[in-house]
Formats: sequence, C-alpha cells, structure tokens
Amino acid sequence: MKKPKVFIVVLNYNGGNELRQCLDSVYKLNYSNFEVIVVDNNSSDNSFEKARKRFDRFHFIKNSRNLGFSAGNNVAIKWALEKGAEHVFLLNNDAIVEKSTLTNLIEFAEKEKQVGIVSPIIYNKSESKIWFSGGKINWWKMRTEHWQKAKPKHNKSKKTNDKNDYLQKTEYITGCAMLIKRKVFAEIGLLDEDFFLYYEDADFSLRAKRNGFNLGVVEKAKVFHSEKSLENPQKVYWLVLSGILFFRKNALWYWRPYLGAYLFLRKLKNKYNLLKNPNDKVALLIQKAYQDDKR
Repeated sequence: MKKPKVFIVVLNYNGGNELRQCLDSVYKLNYSNFEVIVVDNNSSDNSFEKARKRFDRFHFIKNSRNLGFSAGNNVAIKWALEKGAEHVFLLNNDAIVEKSTLTNLIEFAEKEKQVGIVSPIIYNKSESKIWFSGGKINWWKMRTEHWQKAKPKHNKSKKTNDKNDYLQKTEYITGCAMLIKRKVFAEIGLLDEDFFLYYEDADFSLRAKRNGFNLGVVEKAKVFHSEKSLENPQKVYWLVLSGILFFRKNALWYWRPYLGAYLFLRKLKNKYNLLKNPNDKVALLIQKAYQDDKR
C-alpha cells in the first residue's frame, strides 16, 4: 500500500553546519514517500549554497530577503500543496530526526482521523533532557509553556491501539517539528504572516483546535534540537512582541480586561527595571517591543 505523500519543509537562515546535520538526518529517514524543500531567508553564511550542492535530490527555494518564520515557511508550504502534499512536516534547521521519526508520525496521524497536527517528543541535542512533550497556553501569564517530562497525564477518554503512541491532547505544538495534514490548511489557511518570529505555531495550533482538529504528541517519534535561537540577541524582543500579538488576537472576550491590566503592569515593571539599571540589555529589548507594538 502506497504511503501518503509528505513534503518536509526546512526553513534556513544562516544555519551553518546545523543545516547540514539536519538534512543528513532527513536524508536517512526510512519513510518511503517524501520530498524535501529547503527554503532560505536570504542567508549570508553560504549554508544554503553548500546544502544545494550536497543534497541534489532535494528542492531549494531562496527568498530575496528574510521573511521571518511564517512567511518563509508559507512559500514552501504553498509549493508543497500545489505538488500534491498530503502532509507537510515543518522542521527546524537545527533539529535532527531519528530514522523512524516520520514513519511513526505518519502511522499515528493516519490512524487518528480527527488529529490534524502531530509532534514527536523533542529532546535537547545531548539527549539528556526533553525540550517538548506537549504544551500549555498560560492565559494568566501571557505565555506558552513546554511540558518537559516523558509522560504527561493521559486523556482517559482517548483510546489507541498502543498506549505508547499517544501522550495527550496538547494545547499547542511547537513549530520545531510539526506534521500537518493537508486538510488543516484547507480549513484554516497557512501560518499567520503577522508573526515574524515566535508564537506563529501556537496561533496555528489554536486555530486548528477551534476548527475541530485535535493535536497529538507521538512518544515513539523523536527529534533532537540544538535550539540555535538561543544565540539570537533579539530573541527576547520577538518573544514579547509576538506574545502580545498572539494573546490580543486570540483571547476570548472574558480574558481581554484581565490581559489589558496584566500588560499594563508588565510595562510598569519594565520602566522600573530601566530606572534601576538604564543599561539593562534585556529590559531595553522589552521596552523596544512595547514601543513597536502598534496594534
């Protein structure tokens, strides 16, 4: 029986050696029906050109500028859907897959018809700690939180043939390694390009859930993540700016008064921190995010 067609989308921006390691692992996958699209956000480190020479069976798209995570991935997602993709697997360029990762994800996704998006368990690169095994949207603190344990509580109403296949109905799935069924895109569209970096995955997950799709984490599927984003000095800025956008966009009416007050108090705290230390780099980035929030 022919396996569903999967397009793996790897977004690259100055990925260096991490990109090569990612694509090496993808090349070794034991799934029988997949293609790979490497889409580049105008990198300057030659990583894209090196990858194109090394992996001549993959597809390569180079954007003329850095479009960010959502818009950059959407370029490849549109192309994959036009080529008949039944599933799209978004994979960070600093992630490494096990040989059976895609096989395990597809087996579960095909078995669970109501599930629209699935994730592997994601470990840090040293394999010593779980980085993501599901997640929670914390409306009280305006942030998303990873579960970092092996077996969150099972949903008692959920039945599967193999209890190790399924962890639970997570509230969102990280864009680090996200397998999405074609019908999800048909129902809710692509990633929201208002998000340049961060929270686009939580937004996409929440839109899917609100349209009747379940989210799942597959214990047998593993990915290892080096989290290169930690090196990005602008990470705090984008987390704050995108976080505000996410909660403002998605909060139901009864959350809005609380979130407005909570954000006001956070801004006061930021001003206080800068009064104490005007050179605090983190506080300055947070201040800039608040200033750039024009919505």
